Amino acid sequence: MKIEIRPLQKNDNLSYFDCGIVELNQFLRQYAKQNQFKHYIGTTYVAVAEDIIIGYLSVSAGSVRIEDFSSEHSKKLPKYPLPILRLTRLGVDIKYQNIGIGKQLLKFALQLTQKQKEKFGCFALVVDAKENSVGFYEAYGFEEIDIVSGTLDIRPYAKSMFLATKTIEKSL
Repeated sequence: MKIEIRPLQKNDNLSYFDCGIVELNQFLRQYAKQNQFKHYIGTTYVAVAEDIIIGYLSVSAGSVRIEDFSSEHSKKLPKYPLPILRLTRLGVDIKYQNIGIGKQLLKFALQLTQKQKEKFGCFALVVDAKENSVGFYEAYGFEEIDIVSGTLDIRPYAKSMFLATKTIEKSL
C-alpha cells in the first residue's frame, strides 16, 4: 500500500475517520481545519492511501522551560525558554492500525522537527502521550519531562515526553 503524508486540505472528507479514540476523532473532524486555516495555531498532516485518510498528526510550535529537563540535557543550554515542535495529536484509523502507519507518521514528525531546527531553531519534539501510547513513544527513545507550566489539559491526563533534536539527527 502506497502512503502519502501531506498537509490537510480544506476539502478533505474527515467524517469517516475513526481511530477508536473519541477525542482524537473529534479533534480531526471539528478542530483541525479551523486550527490550520482560520486560527493558524497548528498544522495537521494526513496519511492518505488510495484517496482515503488513514491517519493523521497535528503539530504546533512551542517552547519549554529549561528547568523542566534533567541536568543531563540542560547543563549546557541557555536558561530561557527553548523552542520545540509539539506533536499534539496522532491517530490511525482502526482499519489500518498495527501495520506501521503510526511509525511512519512519527518518522514524519521527526523530519519536521529537523526542518524546524534548521530553519528556525528547535530543541526537541515534545508529545503529550496518553497512558496507552507511552510505550510507543518510549520505544523510539522519548523520555519523560516534567513540564510545570503550559501543559495541555487532556483527559485522561497525558505524560509529557520529549526527544532531543540531537538524538533525532542520529536516528534519521
